[in-house]
Amino acid sequence: MGEAQVSLEHLFRVFTKPEHKDSKLAQIEQHLSDNILDFLSQHVVTKKTSLEEIEQDFSDALVPESPEFVSSHAESLLNKLVAHSVNTYSPTFIGHMTSALPYFHLPLAKLLVGLNQNLVKIETSKAFTPLERQVLGMMHNLVYGQDENWYQQYLHSARHALGAFCSGGTVANITALWVARNKLLGPQKGFAGVAKAGLAAAYRHYGINNMGVMCSKRGHYSLSKAVDVLGIGRDNLITLPCPLQTLSPELALAEGKRYQEEGNRLLALVGVGGTTETGHVDPLDELADVARELGCWFHVDAAWGGATLFSKTHRAHLKGIERADSVTIDAHKQMYVPMGAGMALFRNPQDANTVRHHAQYILRQGSKDLGATTLEGSRNGMAMMVYASLHIFGRRGYELLIDQSISKAKAFASMIDAHPDFELITAPTLSLLTYRVCPENVRQVIKTANPETRARLNNKVDGLVVNVQKLQREAGKSFVSRTRLESPDYDGRSITVFRVVLANPLTTEQDLANILDEQSRIARDRHAWKELSKSEDLLTV
Repeated sequence: MGEAQVSLEHLFRVFTKPEHKDSKLAQIEQHLSDNILDFLSQHVVTKKTSLEEIEQDFSDALVPESPEFVSSHAESLLNKLVAHSVNTYSPTFIGHMTSALPYFHLPLAKLLVGLNQNLVKIETSKAFTPLERQVLGMMHNLVYGQDENWYQQYLHSARHALGAFCSGGTVANITALWVARNKLLGPQKGFAGVAKAGLAAAYRHYGINNMGVMCSKRGHYSLSKAVDVLGIGRDNLITLPCPLQTLSPELALAEGKRYQEEGNRLLALVGVGGTTETGHVDPLDELADVARELGCWFHVDAAWGGATLFSKTHRAHLKGIERADSVTIDAHKQMYVPMGAGMALFRNPQDANTVRHHAQYILRQGSKDLGATTLEGSRNGMAMMVYASLHIFGRRGYELLIDQSISKAKAFASMIDAHPDFELITAPTLSLLTYRVCPENVRQVIKTANPETRARLNNKVDGLVVNVQKLQREAGKSFVSRTRLESPDYDGRSITVFRVVLANPLTTEQDLANILDEQSRIARDRHAWKELSKSEDLLTV
């Protein structure tokens, strides 16, 4: 079979329609109703209905007594659920990391549900087990780049695992740190290891007061969940300031040494490969050196930015990721796979054995059952969706998607810079950026004002940004999210900003120009804008 042409036009078709009307995929996807297709062609929100009104449709806590016809129930779902869902396919939905999906995933999802495989064990999955191992191997190869003989040795080895397929980045991060904890506090003479003896016994045996995980303040909230679940405690998640949005290796080394000199042990240093707020990438190569000097595990959370490795142009942003002990990647982000496809990858295929569990009725010792080294037990075959995407797109297809997303983000940043009503706050490293609405004359005053006046004006701008974001969301034509960031340009204080994620291949530069125009119109109609423009602070500077 010949290779499909790799071009943006080809990729756009994959996101909007089947390759051929008479193809097998097209035959399988006939179950889709015209109602759902109509919904996907609408704006971000098709009906202006409050959450409180929607809750009334789902307010009965009683299990229905009598059965209902499937046709009737389907109609009810269309009216109550589909009609009020968020259209993440919309090219003007640019506020979150959930985007349009390639069309081929719709019939594949039907196949996935129809087969109903359980990846916990070969007896309930068979071919899906080697498929998942191959997917983990391909992604491991993307990160670590071992030779063919190495993968032949470990890919299907019952005694090793190259990683763990998970429901998402949160479970992947927990899995990686779980492996790190069990390896650091493993069995020794006279001690059974933390997995058997527990954390308190491990601290006593190893002479540790506390154990910590270090990251920047831009670290994902799942790391807080991880230290909680693993018994390390949230107080031992050491989050360091990052005024320039990335973790300073010098600061990490100094704080790591200080922490360990107090009788504690640093479990892991976490570098971020694409923060969820700004898309920045920590200096991974330098952080790998820091982790080595501190003697701790080095984990890279690349749930968002890991797919950048497909791009020969931009993969240098993640230089040093191949030195990580473990890496998290989410396929349901920039690999355009449906929700529920995360991975934890391990540089050393023996490390997963630190969390290996057995049960005679299902997970027998020596078997190739994937559930033996995964946090989750029963899992569906989402690896099939990743497998299909890797083949249908190929590396070159993903490279085009990544490159055009970053290019689009840079173009949007230029639009913002050129617009008198907006201020760019963080320029894009990958395909995220932040900005705020702020009249040009106010920006000029803020730059030269004294700290008190600057703070007062920034508070007014914050209020305007919140107001504009809410009204734009309620209008339902487009959506951007908002967050608060510490800004070195404003004395390190936190300011409220719009947050944009440009991952949808269907989003055009014209869509972005329209979104800015809409925000500008909303802002200029607000009382807060007029109040800002006439503020006494502008006259006294």
